Amino acid sequence: MSDEIRLIEVKEEIFADNRKVADALRERLLKEKTFLLNLMASPGAGKTSLVVKTIAGLSQELKLGVVEADIDSMVDAETVAAAGVPAVQLRTGGFCHVDASMVGKGLEGLAVEDLDLVILENVGNLVCPAEFDTGAHKNVMILSVPEGDDKPLKYPLMFSICDVLIVNKMDYLEFSDFNLEKMRERVLNLNPDIKIIPLSCKTGAGIKEWLDWLRLVVASQEA
Repeated sequence: MSDEIRLIEVKEEIFADNRKVADALRERLLKEKTFLLNLMASPGAGKTSLVVKTIAGLSQELKLGVVEADIDSMVDAETVAAAGVPAVQLRTGGFCHVDASMVGKGLEGLAVEDLDLVILENVGNLVCPAEFDTGAHKNVMILSVPEGDDKPLKYPLMFSICDVLIVNKMDYLEFSDFNLEKMRERVLNLNPDIKIIPLSCKTGAGIKEWLDWLRLVVASQEA
C-alpha cells in the first residue's frame, strides 16, 4: 500500500517561494533607500529595549519605523510608538515566525519611501525565525546573559545566519556563570564573520558600538 502513496515535499517549495518574495522586497527597499533590519531573540532577551535605545540614539539623524511581530498583543508596538516613531503591529495568530509576505504587509502600514531605517522585531524564539528570509538587508540576534553561554550549541542555525550578535544584559554578568569567551568561541566556530557586541540596555554600556555599526550599514545602502 505504501508504494501507492505519493510523498510530496512542501517545505522546500515554501522556502523557495518565500525567497523569491524576499528578494523582490529587498530589491524594492534598496531602490527606495530604506534599510530593513531583522531583529531576533528569545522572549525577554531585550528586543524592544534595544529598539527603544536605537530610537533614542538615532532618531535625530535617521527617519525610523518599526514593524512589531507577535503571536498576540500590541504592547510592543505601543511602547515603540510612545518612543516617537511610526509602528505597525503584525499579529501572527499562532505562527512562530514571519516570512517576507507578512513583512510586506506590515510595511504597507508605513510610508517606507520616507524612512531610512525600518526595524523588524521578529517573533520571540530562536528556532522558526531563523528559517525564513524576511527580505531584510541584515539579520541581528540578541542573546542575553541569563539565557546562558550554551545557546550556540542548541540553536546553531540562528547564530549562523546573523550578521551581528548582541550580548545583552552584561550588567548581570558578574552574578552569573556565563562565560563570554566560551560563548564567543562557539559562535565564531559557526559563523566566523559575525560581529559580536556585548552591551547593556539597562546601563547603556556598549550601545555606542551598536549605533555606530547601524549608522555604517545604513549609510552604505544610501551611497
